[in-house]
Amino acid sequence: MYCIELTIKLSPMPLVVQRKEHGDAKRLYSEVVDAIQKGNQRLLELTCEKVEDKRITVLVSEITAVQIYEKTSSSTSKRPGFSLQN
Repeated sequence: MYCIELTIKLSPMPLVVQRKEHGDAKRLYSEVVDAIQKGNQRLLELTCEKVEDKRITVLVSEITAVQIYEKTSSSTSKRPGFSLQN
């Protein structure tokens, strides 16, 4: 399972949707990045493959970051993404 995580301005919690296939996750990641870069799209609606009927609509101008990662079953407490800690 692959997660696409969006960080939203002034929101402490990220928005996450999931894709079963890596190719599908990469396409969605690219779609979000394109929407941010082009800026001609006001809203972006996302669906989740893991939780049926889970839908979110995001104001593109409020997205500050997007990341893609593989969800693993390991029980580590470290969150995916980038860290400044050694």
